Amino acid sequence: MKIIKRLPALPVERALGVLSGRWKAVILYALLDGAQRTCELEKRIRGISQKVLIDQLQALEEHGMLSRRPSAGDRQGIEYLLTPLGESFRPVLETLSEWGALHAKDLDEAHRLLPCSAVVHGRD
Repeated sequence: MKIIKRLPALPVERALGVLSGRWKAVILYALLDGAQRTCELEKRIRGISQKVLIDQLQALEEHGMLSRRPSAGDRQGIEYLLTPLGESFRPVLETLSEWGALHAKDLDEAHRLLPCSAVVHGRD
């Protein structure tokens, strides 16, 4: 059964279903920098296994958030890039990050927050 068929009918639950999982938002964040190969994403995202990365990339592709294309420099290589739908997630991701910081601050846990660069390398 395809993942897309298991998404809830309520829009907010559908959005959360698309993003559910430990790594999807992190992968999307990394792809905001542009198209990247699987091996590049695996190097950039600290703590993600190759299997989990591939599974999450496939799910995000099925949800229409990213697409695959042949890598420019390698005939056999594939790179992933955000679709227009995936790119439209940029302001949502920024808002979620701001809300997460506010939530931590309100619960006196701001000291526990990490910058995104602690997980995604090579981002300014």
